[in-house]
Amino acid sequence: MKYIILLCDGMADRPDPELDGGTPMSRSVTPNTDALAKKSTIGMVRTVAAGLKPGSDVANLSVLGYDPAVCYTGRSPLEAGSIGIDMAADDVSFRCNLVTVSDEPKFEDKRLLDYCAGDISTADAKILVDYLAEHFNNEEFHLYSGVSYRHCLIWKGGTLDVAPLTPPHDIPGRQIKDYLPTAPNAAKLLDMMKKSHELLRDHPLNKERIARGVNPANCVWFWGEGKRAELENFTEKTGLKGAMISAVDLLKGIAKFSGMEVVDVEGATGYIDSNFRGKALAALDALERGNDLVYIHMEAPDECGHRHEPGNKVKSLEIIDRDVLGVMLPELDRKYDDYKIMILPDHPTPLSLRTHTSDPVPFLIYKKSMPVSGADVFTEESAASSGLFVEKGPSLMDYFINL
Repeated sequence: MKYIILLCDGMADRPDPELDGGTPMSRSVTPNTDALAKKSTIGMVRTVAAGLKPGSDVANLSVLGYDPAVCYTGRSPLEAGSIGIDMAADDVSFRCNLVTVSDEPKFEDKRLLDYCAGDISTADAKILVDYLAEHFNNEEFHLYSGVSYRHCLIWKGGTLDVAPLTPPHDIPGRQIKDYLPTAPNAAKLLDMMKKSHELLRDHPLNKERIARGVNPANCVWFWGEGKRAELENFTEKTGLKGAMISAVDLLKGIAKFSGMEVVDVEGATGYIDSNFRGKALAALDALERGNDLVYIHMEAPDECGHRHEPGNKVKSLEIIDRDVLGVMLPELDRKYDDYKIMILPDHPTPLSLRTHTSDPVPFLIYKKSMPVSGADVFTEESAASSGLFVEKGPSLMDYFINL
């Protein structure tokens, strides 16, 4: 048996007036997904338990069968592991976003214009992060460059008593004064944020970006604090050898700490310009090489939700249907007597809110050897009307394996 999980990050949504009262799932043309829906078990699952923040960290851990209430130590440690940082027991890591803030003279009066600095390339970002590291790195703090706008700060011997720290994708367009770190122990973090703007605003690379009409990466934003992560080995937990395919460090970090193979795909960006077909081919290859399960993480729907791009969110689902399912299904049918596919988001990222919610999400499970009577389409509405509801998200993996 082969297992495929197609995780469409942030895919679920709420009825939106810009989509004539529909959702991206209901408005997208996805013939491959709909064909599976007619023969699949469809339902809803709560991937974010009460009391937990609805982040991709918590939700993806849940989908993979890990209980975040037990094993979650923060988002950034998972990303740090992906970058290759070997955290000490007393280290604290922080996600460091390169962001775009407005031009007001007083730092507190600025607005958060862009949480991803124009979706800055990894190459450009490294130049800026390395430049900041020359000024910030010392025996206490160390900056590491990551992928695109996502980077990491390690505070040696640091403290977690710095809350609250706000994810920048939660506050687009807002004045930052209400979201800056205010805890006494966070004073050094705030000082670095302010100094980063002084250093970056006139950097030649940012001047060149502005000349091209692209948002400058003129500030850093710290959040997602945590201690070193420890996860049970995925194979020991499930009996399956697994592989992870994703463009983002968070998912690669989860894979690293859980002992899954990390498969890198050239041209995978985490947005609608990603190499979707390359991910599909890499997934088929991972199965062919002996992996039992492949987890294909698609970041694009989530990014489109954060950016309030209704058309692109619809487009992202259509591309996934065509270039991932459309590529994989014929090969899976040809190569394997039996296989299972589960399609779901980790959490909703409603266009109207531009951030995550804890609402339950729809899931679809197809088994080649045991088709069932499903639904004509796979949407939030069809999944909710099925009557099947999985209350505890971490139990979904066992349900998928044993169905």
